[in-house]
Amino acid sequence: MEKVRTAPFPPYNPIGEEEARAAYSVVAKGMLSDYIARPGEKFLGGSKVQELERRWAEHHAVKHAVSFNTATSALVAAMGASGVLPGDEVVVMPYSMCISATAPLFYDAVPVFADIEEEFFCMDPASVAAKITPRTRAILTVDLFGQSAEMTALNEIARKHDLKVICDSSHAPGCGYNGGFAGTFGDIGVYSLNQHKIIHCGEGGIAVTNDDDLALRLQLIRNHAEAVVNEMGYRNLTNMLGGNYRLPEVEAAIAIEQLKKLPLLLRQRIELADYLTERLSKLDYLTPPKVREGSEHVYYLYPIRFHEEAAGISRAEFVQRINELGIPLYRFAAGYIKPLYLEPIFAERERFKNGFPYNLLPEGERPDYGKGLCPVTERMHEKELIVTAYNYPPLTRSDMDDIVSAFGKAACR
Repeated sequence: MEKVRTAPFPPYNPIGEEEARAAYSVVAKGMLSDYIARPGEKFLGGSKVQELERRWAEHHAVKHAVSFNTATSALVAAMGASGVLPGDEVVVMPYSMCISATAPLFYDAVPVFADIEEEFFCMDPASVAAKITPRTRAILTVDLFGQSAEMTALNEIARKHDLKVICDSSHAPGCGYNGGFAGTFGDIGVYSLNQHKIIHCGEGGIAVTNDDDLALRLQLIRNHAEAVVNEMGYRNLTNMLGGNYRLPEVEAAIAIEQLKKLPLLLRQRIELADYLTERLSKLDYLTPPKVREGSEHVYYLYPIRFHEEAAGISRAEFVQRINELGIPLYRFAAGYIKPLYLEPIFAERERFKNGFPYNLLPEGERPDYGKGLCPVTERMHEKELIVTAYNYPPLTRSDMDDIVSAFGKAACR
């Protein structure tokens, strides 16, 4: 099979001279981190950290932004700030980076998995509603691949049952949704500044909220809450055991410059993705990503559904042919990730803390983590989903044409 492309795609690198100058300016001043775990201005970090938080809140039209050293830390802190306790249940996604499901375990709460939507791959509100019990305390949803979850329906469920809603919006910074932004329609939203994301500073995360108390609790958990609450006079001690989850000044300075570039970077990704969708929609064995009404899609990843019967070959053979044609696919291209409940921490839960926290629940009411739990997720993983990651600058429509050509030739027998 003759290759459609021999030259490698240039890598995605949004870091430039602006970020280098910003980092140098911090290093030249010598103050690489400026926190103190005591009440006062330095409790909130240095000048670059506070500037990043102000800019992020303004950009996303939200009252508070609280930076963290990683989005993982931010999600853990969001669980704690929300007040989940041992034995509480949190409804989570099975099809995401693992922290989207494991965050409740840091507070000895029990993750309960809801299935995903077939069309948009985000948390299915109908599945969530079916998972609610008297022990449910929160929903941790994910804006998977770059568009918002169905927040209207999820918030209705939350209001009915008095639940907190945490949004993992790591894939969707700056993504418009219903007149606002993905990640801002729950109680707390979390964005990632990890090296692999649309904008980054190496490692980092941002939590956002419109709730003053939740913002303070996030700040406390970030910066040694247990050493601060007494002098601060803060009396709600639930989960007020903090850590060093603080973002340093160099990373904050880089993130400020990255945030300035976000609108252009998103526009470029969307334009390339829209072109791919226009071309790939002509192939009857592929379904390009669909965009939810009311939401933008910023295409951190570009997910495609593959229809084996129409293609006449298996997904595995199709993906192999794509690679042979000179289009190296994302390493999780075929199926994305294994459903998280099949990972040992869930599937072999008795080996995790001797069954704790699951043994806090009555034996007949403990969650099932067996195969078949989330059938849509499993079908996407095993048979249908192909995830690509080539709709980024500096790639062009000509590069997209190579991808389309390979996807067209791969199914020819």
